[in-house]
Amino acid sequence: MPALRTQIDTSLTADNAEVRHSLVADYIELFKLRVTTMIVITGGAGFYLASLKSEISPFNTGLLHALSGIAIVSCGASALNQVMERRTDALMQRTANRPLAAGRMSFAHGLILGFAAIVLGSLWLAQMNFLTGLLTLLTAIGYVAIYTPLKRITTLATFLGAFPGAMPPLLGWTAVRGQIEWPAVALFSILFVWQFPHFMAIGWLYREQYGRAGIKVLPVTEPGGLSTVVEALTYAVLMIPVSLAPVYLHMDGKLYGVAAVLLGAGYLWFTIRFARITKATEADSRVLARNLLKASVIYLPLLLAAMMADATGKLIF
Repeated sequence: MPALRTQIDTSLTADNAEVRHSLVADYIELFKLRVTTMIVITGGAGFYLASLKSEISPFNTGLLHALSGIAIVSCGASALNQVMERRTDALMQRTANRPLAAGRMSFAHGLILGFAAIVLGSLWLAQMNFLTGLLTLLTAIGYVAIYTPLKRITTLATFLGAFPGAMPPLLGWTAVRGQIEWPAVALFSILFVWQFPHFMAIGWLYREQYGRAGIKVLPVTEPGGLSTVVEALTYAVLMIPVSLAPVYLHMDGKLYGVAAVLLGAGYLWFTIRFARITKATEADSRVLARNLLKASVIYLPLLLAAMMADATGKLIF
């Protein structure tokens, strides 16, 4: 997209269409819409399950209110993350084309959009209830002000970053119920544990780029892979009992329990295969990591779908 325009052309030219398309694409990248979509899905699951407990329609107007607020704050947090990491992003191939890293968008542009989205989204959610607005704001602060800067300092950032990453279903729950309850904690715990094998796979795939950018993740600080494997396996094993929490809390029944065990066993199997990275060739280890990454992004929606289906006794179309 050109930095300056020497004349004003009000006609609908191909060049103008390309500029508009580029700006839209940049906003999609700035707001990480694929990540935001996953956040909305998990937040929606929390809202849905809380609605059943409250014996109200899961598809009431509050659903759109809650999910739009969560999405807006997520977009704002993503924008501020890229503002802070614009120089780091420029050093990695996977992020070098982001609008701020590539210089297509100014620092001020990203900063204003990010702050505005976080503030407006949090206020929008506070209209439902104060707790949801506050928790959403704190989630954004945790992601931007704690996790993001710590990534270049310590591998502990991965653990701390899992807290805001696990918040969406809890936010969806509090949007309905106005309070934190054990079922909401169970949903939070499921997302918290799920993230570690998922992120260890990403970290291994892009460890060279992370290392070049100075980002401290286990695959960079301990390149042999043993610590990466131990962390991924520990949480993959823990995923099975944690995913059964909805059964213990009587949110779901035996059908979900069976589905959770089978899905958890599959997730664990891919993680066990991932453990071979310590002895595999570079090419083979990348295949193992990519397979675990794919398994993780399939596992979570299926688990949530099973949870929601069994909670009602029937599939919802």
